Amino acid sequence: MTDECPPPPPRPGLVPLDDPPPVPPDKPLPAECCESGCPICVHDLYAEAQAEYRRALAAWQLRHPDAPAL
Repeated sequence: MTDECPPPPPRPGLVPLDDPPPVPPDKPLPAECCESGCPICVHDLYAEAQAEYRRALAAWQLRHPDAPAL
């Protein structure tokens, strides 16, 4: 038998430290695009990262319905 108490339930609006919300990707700076028509442009990579961020955020919001909107 231990004297340890179970952790308290999370309070509404608080985010557990072990499951932080996803971080949006940084938008590329204007100088990062050479504007020469690269097959994979930094803007394409940013669009893909944004889509992944939106998917991750939607999944996180399902896990934390009481968390404040991001």
